[in-house]
Amino acid sequence: MAVAVVVLAAAVLVASAVHLLPQLRNPFAEHTEEHSGPVLLQSIVELSRYEAASGSFQVVVDITTSSVLPSFLVGSDTLFIGVGTDNAYVDFSQLKGNAVQVSDDRLSATITVGHAQLEPATLDVHESHVYAQQQGLFTRINEFLSGNPNSQQALYELAQKEIQAAAAKSSLVADAERNTKTMLVDLLQSLGFKNITVNYADNATG
Repeated sequence: MAVAVVVLAAAVLVASAVHLLPQLRNPFAEHTEEHSGPVLLQSIVELSRYEAASGSFQVVVDITTSSVLPSFLVGSDTLFIGVGTDNAYVDFSQLKGNAVQVSDDRLSATITVGHAQLEPATLDVHESHVYAQQQGLFTRINEFLSGNPNSQQALYELAQKEIQAAAAKSSLVADAERNTKTMLVDLLQSLGFKNITVNYADNATG
């Protein structure tokens, strides 16, 4: 009986091989589907944003107020040292479906992301301080009597804007894009890709 079963099975396989019977599916065969593009895109999107560069800045703010009265009576001249930081990041959260292109042999990949952006500058209130100040007599008396804790608010706001402007003129954005490219290349190389291209475009996110 065992011999008959073996002979019958062999006959069925041979008949299938010469197309006399419908093709039989090998239950032990592995079926592979290529999903590198979408899966890779999803993995990058899940990173949300990459904090790619950070810069420390120090600015000098000089604010002068005056009136028709002499400066020794009314007005002030304040020299303020503002210290703060700004960060540049690349946003991955809204990448479009065509942001990642993978070759058929899964050796090459092209990624298109949005340009790096600057976060709002942050002023370090502990390090920032008034370096020098001259006030008219009436101005000093008025501030003393009012006891206004926000009298230096304008100095802090202006210093923050100056730091933001300094960051925009610096190489912070370029550094962020270079660091992001290095990170993505290292990531894809660890996944087996050999040729990786990283592009920046204004319309990479939707």
